[in-house]
Amino acid sequence: MEQIPNGVRATRIQGVTWRKSRRSNPNGNCVELAELPGGGAAIRNSRDPEGPALIYTPEEIAAFIGGVKDGDFDGLAG
Repeated sequence: MEQIPNGVRATRIQGVTWRKSRRSNPNGNCVELAELPGGGAAIRNSRDPEGPALIYTPEEIAAFIGGVKDGDFDGLAG
C-alpha cells in the first residue's frame, strides 16, 4: 500500500469518498473526512477541497473520536 504524505493535495488522494457532518452549515464551513485504504483517515477543509489534507492513523482517529464523545473539546465549539 502506498504511504500518503501529510499535507498532500486532497485531490491527489484517489478512490476515497469525502464525508462531512450532517451538522455542517449550508455555507460549507466544515471539515470533511475520508477513510483511507488500509485504515486511517484524511481530513480536509470543505472551503478548500483542493487544498492540503491531514493524514491520521486509525489509532489517532479513534483517540480523537473518543475525546469528542467524552466532551474533551466542548469548549472549542462556540
